[in-house]
Amino acid sequence: MCYICSRNNKNLKMDKRTFLKNTAILTLGGAVAASLPGSLKSAAARGSAAEDRFQLPKLDYAYDALEPHIDAMTMEIHHSKHHAGYTRKFNAAVESAGLGDASLKDIFGKVSQHPVGIRNNGGGFYNHTLFWKCMSPTGGGTAGGDIGKALDKNFGSFDKFRELFSKAAATRFGSGWAWLVKTESGLVVSSTPNQDNPLMDVTEQQGYPLLAIDVWEHAYYLKYQNKRTDYIAAFWNVIDWDYVNERFNQAAK
Repeated sequence: MCYICSRNNKNLKMDKRTFLKNTAILTLGGAVAASLPGSLKSAAARGSAAEDRFQLPKLDYAYDALEPHIDAMTMEIHHSKHHAGYTRKFNAAVESAGLGDASLKDIFGKVSQHPVGIRNNGGGFYNHTLFWKCMSPTGGGTAGGDIGKALDKNFGSFDKFRELFSKAAATRFGSGWAWLVKTESGLVVSSTPNQDNPLMDVTEQQGYPLLAIDVWEHAYYLKYQNKRTDYIAAFWNVIDWDYVNERFNQAAK
């Protein structure tokens, strides 16, 4: 064999050995990086369900299921962007504050003692989780069952309750929520600013939330623009009264 051929074969063997060695290093390095926290891990890995205590809930219906009352694009952005963001930031805030073992009830009951990120993102996580459950493609109509009787007893009629709830939602200045709340003295309609809720010790009206409507602009602006009252009127067509009734009976136990 000529000298040049011999050198080429030798270099070829070296290249193969180098290639295999480098491949092994890269493979091992990728495996190690996947097990490390921080920037070495991908965004998907950092946000994996196994690491987060509080999870973004899956909806019980498709994004377009509430149309024409609430449009699909709003639902998708609201759930996959806004709610997902609150969930992610709440997990980080809870971990940072050393509240990994605390229940939501305990966190909200002393929220005034915690960093503002707990209040804002914890409320955003919880409030939206309830909001999705309060709606259904087969919802709407008049409340029945025990909750229907309780509304008549506390407000005089379902229509009177609807009027009070709609007013609370329409007159909430800026961003916030309107609520139907069960208290020790009965049912109450209230509203809160930003992402506060009736479980928090910072709210004027505390109690167990039964029904919630989100009146942040991102909840309705794509379809209704600045017409919040039209959005509120549409909301009555999708309320899941069976779920609200279930919560009412749970609170009574």
